[in-house]
Amino acid sequence: MPTAPEVMAIKATRSISELANLGPKSSAMLALAGIASLDELRAIGAVAAYLRVKRVSAGASLNLLWALEGVLSGRRWQDVARDDRCRLLLALDDAQRRHG
Repeated sequence: MPTAPEVMAIKATRSISELANLGPKSSAMLALAGIASLDELRAIGAVAAYLRVKRVSAGASLNLLWALEGVLSGRRWQDVARDDRCRLLLALDDAQRRHG
């Protein structure tokens, strides 16, 4: 039986396609943007990941941003959209200003 650190390592390296909140379409957009694992998503964060996806997939909506934050925070995307919308939109605006 794996120890707690081993379980966390397994969870951390899981494929994007295995994560809650992300369906096949979202997983495909993330893969196209070069984001294939939870580790990669954690390393860049929800806002940067969303912007990377938007550069390669114009069809990405803000629901993807909510879903990505939900993955990282362990919450449903609907809860993120309700509770963190303003914070994430401000962070998105800030990131877009910094990076054009």
